Amino acid sequence: MNTIAATRGPFRVEAVEFANAAEDLLAVREQVFVVEQNVPVEEERDALDPRCAHVIARDRAGEPVGTGRLVPPPDESAPARIGRMAVLRDWRGAGVGDAMLHALLRLARGHGWSDIALNAQVSAQAFYARHGFVPVGERFMEAGIEHQALRRRIDRPQAIDDRDAAVAVTAAIIGQARHGLHVYSRELDPGLLDAPRVLEAMRALCTRGDGVQVQVLLQDAAAPQRALAPLLALAQRLPSAIAFREVADPVDHKYPSAYLANDDGGYYFRPLGHRLEGEAETGAAGRARQLAEHFRPVWERARPCTEYRALGL
Repeated sequence: MNTIAATRGPFRVEAVEFANAAEDLLAVREQVFVVEQNVPVEEERDALDPRCAHVIARDRAGEPVGTGRLVPPPDESAPARIGRMAVLRDWRGAGVGDAMLHALLRLARGHGWSDIALNAQVSAQAFYARHGFVPVGERFMEAGIEHQALRRRIDRPQAIDDRDAAVAVTAAIIGQARHGLHVYSRELDPGLLDAPRVLEAMRALCTRGDGVQVQVLLQDAAAPQRALAPLLALAQRLPSAIAFREVADPVDHKYPSAYLANDDGGYYFRPLGHRLEGEAETGAAGRARQLAEHFRPVWERARPCTEYRALGL
């Protein structure tokens, strides 16, 4: 059992058996999902509950304020799934969700389940990104609410295998950045950095007005200009936030990889820069810092893309 001091008073998070705590678990879920979000009660409840590991958060008086569950993997090749994460309105922002998610991940480790998946409401995606979950595939509708599939490996980074996953994780890493983002690309990655979802994430980051700096290193600065890459047009409108340089040292031209790394522990690394396959994490400060340390000296010896200034960049 964990007892945690919160801004709304102390609460505790504990693992419970569904049979012993069903009334409290379902009361919180019904308030959040059925009453607040208009999810049909027959969709909120299912036959999996008795098989799941559950956690519940209780206030000082023992009243339930939050719930979550861990669904066992159906077979060895499938992930365990986190779901039914719900926190009563008055307790949101007090750390209840973080504490419950940590407890669920500890339960997964205890069972030896290293691959964890969940379907998050898009409004909660940033919360899960802070805990190392990366997006997989396109968004979808569930119970009338837009969702994003997320995945996390407890034992290693998440593999990115296709364009949908690449676009989703790139947008997430951009959105997670606090003040800085490093982009190392061959020629602005057509099909990735020109995806509408990625461009919208970049626009949102660069218009926050808190000194955000995006540095983009290219191996071929002419190709994006010839292709009228949309990111160049965005940078034209936001010249103080986005800067471009082209590698000049022959050794740097031979570098085969590409990556994004933000200043909040998020990265997406592709061993072969002309392909999208790679690995990503959103809670790996050490690896993100390592990539930033690789980036900085290359940036310093690279040449500014003065030809972009003719475009108003």
